[in-house]
Amino acid sequence: MPAPQRKRSRRRREEKAGERPSQSVVSPGASGGWYRPLRDADVIRIHEAALDVLEKIGIEVQPSECRNIWQAAGARIDTARNRVFIPRKLVNQALSTAQNEVFLAGRDPRHDMHLGKQRVYMGTGGAAVKILDLDSQQVRQTTLRDVANVGRLVDALDNIHFYLRCCVARDIPSEDLDLNTYYAALSSTTKHVTGNCFTLRSLRDVLALGEIIAGGQDELRKRPFLSFITSWTVSPLRFAPETVEVLTEIVRQEMPVFLSSAPQAGATSPAALAGTLVQIHAEELSGLTYCQLVKPGTPVVLGYVPSVSDLRTGNFVGGAAEFALMNAAVAQLGQHCNLPVYNSSGLSDAKLPDVQAGYEKGLTGAAAALAGANYIHHSAGFLESMLTVAYEQFVIDDDINGSIMRLVRGIEVTDETLSLDVIEQVVKGEGHFLGTRQSLELMNTEFYYPHTADRQSRDNWQANGSLDMRQTARRQAKQLLKTHQPTPLPAEIDASIRDRFNILLPVNPS
Repeated sequence: MPAPQRKRSRRRREEKAGERPSQSVVSPGASGGWYRPLRDADVIRIHEAALDVLEKIGIEVQPSECRNIWQAAGARIDTARNRVFIPRKLVNQALSTAQNEVFLAGRDPRHDMHLGKQRVYMGTGGAAVKILDLDSQQVRQTTLRDVANVGRLVDALDNIHFYLRCCVARDIPSEDLDLNTYYAALSSTTKHVTGNCFTLRSLRDVLALGEIIAGGQDELRKRPFLSFITSWTVSPLRFAPETVEVLTEIVRQEMPVFLSSAPQAGATSPAALAGTLVQIHAEELSGLTYCQLVKPGTPVVLGYVPSVSDLRTGNFVGGAAEFALMNAAVAQLGQHCNLPVYNSSGLSDAKLPDVQAGYEKGLTGAAAALAGANYIHHSAGFLESMLTVAYEQFVIDDDINGSIMRLVRGIEVTDETLSLDVIEQVVKGEGHFLGTRQSLELMNTEFYYPHTADRQSRDNWQANGSLDMRQTARRQAKQLLKTHQPTPLPAEIDASIRDRFNILLPVNPS
């Protein structure tokens, strides 16, 4: 078969399978798994140790419906110590009923994601309370307008694949926070939106919001363009009663949920990295098992977020090599269970978008993505150990993510890419490699070109203002916020939402 025909046939096969065509340089959902910090035998040892933890040490669960569900399932309860001991058979049963892949829709189907295997998606995350103002460059509190504006950047930036709300609107009442955060996010991007609900009331309001946008309850379940995070456990090994109530209702509503557990090595989990992995895996397996007891087959994503303490000070650190190692290792633990994985990358302890931020983000992002984690949050925007975001940092991190996704894609080895005919052509003196047909054909499919990192000659760079990367990213962020208009919610749907709920974002927030 001639080469062009082979390429067309491959494209048709991929489109039929629901995948993006291969000529996209850095497609969302590319398959990782190239980096494996744990040996296979060590993955099994950690998994077995986590099962021992659940059987012999147990988890703390206060008297509640949750504890009643555990007891009815056959778990042993120590009422004096409020501990639940989970037998292996319950965990194995949960692993057999849990969904191996979880579908997350975009408001626009172009942004649909299928979490599972080693497919990689990178997006935002966290709950920053400060932001570097784009104009003054001074730190200030985050607002609801920031939630919407960051969503517009996410909508415009190709290598940020989903919008997990990354900052807290500190200018609105707490009782309006959850619903308005989801509204600001959903109205500013057509990519998938994830967030938190801290009460049953706000959860029901957010579900109603989603159902209005989707056109009904069944439609939202078929195409869930929103999902939920629950930090249902307090490390070490304790269920948080109020959050578990919200988690239980999410499961009963059959909506996708991320089980976020974030022990800090040396503070809320062992200083030994392997010990932290045992603890977090036990916490995740306990949450998964509970969800499957509530409703077998519910769409659950294991939410490993292992972090690190600087043992000299006790401070949280996000840009450490150990953070990168553990967030790669948990991808292997999830893959061992054949379940989708949510984890973390892209954090930095730097206070500005500087050299430190760049190397920490590149290191942690590459490790998590190359390990094949599925839903990598925190990968864009963060500074100051999760306290601060910066508009220009989202632009820079989109560029970093693009390069990382090119690593994930790897090197395609075929008869054509081995290039024997091209080598022979040039060796014979028939032109040079830069001018070959192959170079022209592959220049936009084989290579990732950064939009913020500078590749000009020094003379051209100086002629164009001698801008550093941060200055370039600030210009781009301002331009995107000035010109990019995401697909809005239909006017009649928006009006219906505003009639029903106390929506605090103006009709035209930009």
